[in-house]
Amino acid sequence: MNIKEIKEMINLMNENSLMELEVEKDGMRIRLKKTSLETQNFGGPVIIEKERTADSARYKEETEETRDTASKSVEIKAPMVGTFYRAPSPEAPPYTEIGQVIEPGQVICIIEAMKLMNEIKSEIKGKIVDIIVDNAEPVEFGQPLFLIEPL
Repeated sequence: MNIKEIKEMINLMNENSLMELEVEKDGMRIRLKKTSLETQNFGGPVIIEKERTADSARYKEETEETRDTASKSVEIKAPMVGTFYRAPSPEAPPYTEIGQVIEPGQVICIIEAMKLMNEIKSEIKGKIVDIIVDNAEPVEFGQPLFLIEPL
C-alpha cells in the first residue's frame, strides 16, 4: 500500500463518519482507527501495517483454544499496540490479580505506546479468570489481555 491509498482510506473514513476501517491486500493488513483524546494525546487515525507471519497464525490458534475453554468469559482486548504493564511501576503492586472482582472504570493495566502510559479501564463488572499477557510484553491491537467472568 502506498501513501495515496492510505490518504484515500482516511478521506473515506472522514466522509462516512467511520471510527474504524480495516483493509487486507496482498498479505498486508492496515487498520485505521480514530481514538478519543482520553486514549491518545492526538486525534485522527492510528495506522498499523504488518505482514502476516507464522507467529500470527499460532497466536490465532491459541486464542481460539482459549475461547473454547472459557466460553462464558469475556475478553478484554488491547485497544492499541504497545507494551503491557500490570502495575504503575516495577515496585508497585499489580492493578489486578486472578480471582479479583473488578468494577467498570477500574484501571486494570497500562499500555505504553510512543512513550505515553495509557491506563486501560474495565468496561464491565466481573471476576478475573485469567491474565493472558505477561508483564512488560509487547501487545498488538485487539490482542486479548484478560479473561473476565461477568457478574
